Amino acid sequence: MAKRRRKRRTHVPQTDESANPDAPKIQKSFVFKSGKVGKSVAALVKDMRKVMEPNTAMRLKERKRNRLKDFVSVAGQLGVTQFLIFTRTDNGTNFRLARTPRGPTLCFKILKYSLIRDVLSSQINPKNLGKEYNSSPLLVLNNFGGEEKHTKLMINMFQNMFPSINVNKIRLSEARRVVLFNYNTDTKHIDFRHYYIDLKPAGLSKSVRRIVSTNVPNLHNYNDISDYILREEHVSESEVESGVEATVTLAQELIGRDNRKSDKRAVKLREIGPRMELLLVKIQAGLCDGEVLYHEFVHKTPEEIKKIQNERERRKQLSALRRMEQERNVERKKVEKEAHRLATSGGKKGKLVKEQEQMSDVEDNIKKGFQDDSDDQSDSEDDQSDSEDDQNDSEDDQNDSVDYQNDLMDENDSEDDKNDSEDQDDDDDNLDDEFSDLESGHDEMDDYSKGIEEDLFKVDDDDDDREDDSDNNNDNGIDLRASEKPNKNQRQKRKFDSLKGKPKFSMKIGTNKRRKK
Repeated sequence: MAKRRRKRRTHVPQTDESANPDAPKIQKSFVFKSGKVGKSVAALVKDMRKVMEPNTAMRLKERKRNRLKDFVSVAGQLGVTQFLIFTRTDNGTNFRLARTPRGPTLCFKILKYSLIRDVLSSQINPKNLGKEYNSSPLLVLNNFGGEEKHTKLMINMFQNMFPSINVNKIRLSEARRVVLFNYNTDTKHIDFRHYYIDLKPAGLSKSVRRIVSTNVPNLHNYNDISDYILREEHVSESEVESGVEATVTLAQELIGRDNRKSDKRAVKLREIGPRMELLLVKIQAGLCDGEVLYHEFVHKTPEEIKKIQNERERRKQLSALRRMEQERNVERKKVEKEAHRLATSGGKKGKLVKEQEQMSDVEDNIKKGFQDDSDDQSDSEDDQSDSEDDQNDSEDDQNDSVDYQNDLMDENDSEDDKNDSEDQDDDDDNLDDEFSDLESGHDEMDDYSKGIEEDLFKVDDDDDDREDDSDNNNDNGIDLRASEKPNKNQRQKRKFDSLKGKPKFSMKIGTNKRRKK
């Protein structure tokens, strides 16, 4: 039998924003790269996403065809308030911190940076964090005390990167990491560091503290416990302890060994990376564009600034005019399309529109009719009498038109009969002519046949005479058949020669077709 599945996952805890609508809004961020940056800068982007956890998109995937407007379009739906953009040019690597959706934007140049793996590789006992990333880090701003406008704006932007905390309500278990921004007034460089808060027993040396806070150590390389306690430690720069330990009294219980309430513990910051050294280059009023409020290297005169502002205002006005014109064109095209559809639509839709218009007209007339009943009644009687007169007149006009049409039809019939009679007479004359031609043709044929018969009899008489002569010659002992007997061709030639001068037979055959006008 299969083992019953046991649920170990818990429900997603409600955030302060969902539980209490009046709670302050939590700052959320997008950390992404723009353009071709290389593998090292891409790794830096991933490290910065860890710093901004849990209020950032850890699995955000950028593509080459993505533009800034693509991220802006989804930022409002997801409640994103900050953009951390990393780019790389021929002059170096840049970092932009922008406030959505209208700015401002701080543009930094990254002078130096180290990744998380570089920082951990320099430590003897690196710390692998897990649950520490479930809460936002604490923000520490050091040496930002200038009165310049760009410095105050920079402080405000850094403070808005992470959610604000309430000192009276915060739980110590949520304060596990620290982000430090240190400003150097001489070089104007900003150092960025990321630390993990570690608590140790206070008043003990490092070796004794290790024995107390951990399990029994491995002592096989030592002859005595004192060798282990008094051994020399080689630590890295990030693990160096200060001469004076910062001790605190715990107000709440913490996760860890022997971290009970009211116990004294030494607080230590262990760096987990990444590191960055930044230089503020310029500040823009908009989201990665707009008026330049501050520039580290370029300084303009008041006249140049005024000229730039006028040019920017002119561009805004032109864009507004173009937008208004486009909106008017869109509305005009919609109206024309609807009018064309109504004008050319046939079938049920067109009929329904017409019926609706007619029904609306009828309803308006009915409403107007109920206002003045007496006046409308008298007017209706007059209108009825007028309509009857008009109807009678229309009937008379209709009768007159019918009579006129009948007269026209009679005239047309008479003309047709007349034309038919004339055509019949012409046909009779044509038939008489054709019959006369046929009779004359028959007479000529009779004469021709008689002439042929006479010629044939004459030819027979000549043949008889010729035979008699041949007989006589035979009696005299002379045979003339071979010399004087005509062959077939000769007989035909004689026949045709005898027919020369005879009249030829001809006959006209008429057609009994009706003439067409």
